[in-house]
Amino acid sequence: MRILVVEDEPKLAAIVSKGLTNKGYAVDTINDGQEALTRILVHHNDYDLVLLDLMLPNKSGKEICEEMRKNDITTPILVLTARSETEHKVELLLAGADDYLVKPFSFDELTARIQAILRRPTEAVPTILTAGDIELNPAEHTVTKGGKDVPLTLKEFRLLEYFMRHPNQVINREDFLTHLWDFNYEAFSNVVDVHIKNLRRKLDNENTPSILETIRGIGYRLRT
Repeated sequence: MRILVVEDEPKLAAIVSKGLTNKGYAVDTINDGQEALTRILVHHNDYDLVLLDLMLPNKSGKEICEEMRKNDITTPILVLTARSETEHKVELLLAGADDYLVKPFSFDELTARIQAILRRPTEAVPTILTAGDIELNPAEHTVTKGGKDVPLTLKEFRLLEYFMRHPNQVINREDFLTHLWDFNYEAFSNVVDVHIKNLRRKLDNENTPSILETIRGIGYRLRT
């Protein structure tokens, strides 16, 4: 999952970015409101969520919310605000925010809010994702195969989760890089192939076709 953090306070932006990266998210940070809106208008399909401060230079978070929704951009928005008045919260939700978090906040609450928002796809998705005898629990960050725990790295977990949210769909390497790595990552790297090779080693059974099918010249597909 890839998150755009729009926050002009350097220390908070660095803490949030580092914490989310350690949780396995790909994170880009921008500290200017107009620059953030431009990035979102052009690259909104690259992001699964926008974490948006309200008080920004050149364009406010509320204005960014309104512009996104006016342009039919449905990317979820979690707003960070210093104000806790009910009227202010209602105003944010009416502007297009999906949720809000009042500063100061704990990092655990932030990640819980993010996970809750990301569990709200346009179509209902079960809490536990399954593919054959593989089960993935996004909330508890666990994977089992045939009832046995499968230890995965953070990036392997996010990669498998992305596969399982798009079963039987052919996914190219660029899609994985877009959603699971940050904006500055080298697109020609073979890092995706390396992680998929490691996933196969942990998930596949001997003498049976891999659940992660290679579509030559295009990408990969999770066969269910």
